[in-house]
Amino acid sequence: MNIRIKQAIEESISLKERILADGNIIESIGRAASLITETYRQGGKVLFCGNGGSAADAQHLAAELSGIFYFDRPPLYAEALHVNTSYLTAVANDYSYDEIFARMLRASARKGDVLVGISTSGNSANVVKAFETAKLNSMTVIAFTGEGGGKMAEMSDVLLAVPSKDTPRIQESHIMIGHIICELVEKELFASK
Repeated sequence: MNIRIKQAIEESISLKERILADGNIIESIGRAASLITETYRQGGKVLFCGNGGSAADAQHLAAELSGIFYFDRPPLYAEALHVNTSYLTAVANDYSYDEIFARMLRASARKGDVLVGISTSGNSANVVKAFETAKLNSMTVIAFTGEGGGKMAEMSDVLLAVPSKDTPRIQESHIMIGHIICELVEKELFASK
């Protein structure tokens, strides 16, 4: 058992080292943070979507922005689109599960808002459909994916494709990248105050 524990930790470290060495990913993290910062400066909001563990990451990162991260400051409007279970189950039942995020975007998103879609495959049908809707609403679209980016790659303004096909390792890296973005946004908007 100890061998597998150490192996899993080594795999996680190795993937993070590959991210650290990839100038394109580092640049994309900075670009995502800048776009989100500018959206907040313009009075916009950041919306997140994902399924399963990616839904948990979406909710986690929305809470970091709307709550507190490193220091006390005003809240930022950030929301995970799956948290209203009555809405989610009604739309999934009455339309289809593929419509759950897109329909909420049609109700709440405005030009200039940001949609962050999280999918380890980059092919989650409901996230892809949300990206289509976001583009029609002139939103900025940021994709957190695994290797290659799937269908979300060509639809995103910023692609954060973790170079792995191992879902748990990708998700660990997604939360690291998300935390870095939250830190940069918070410092940029509030550090001087």
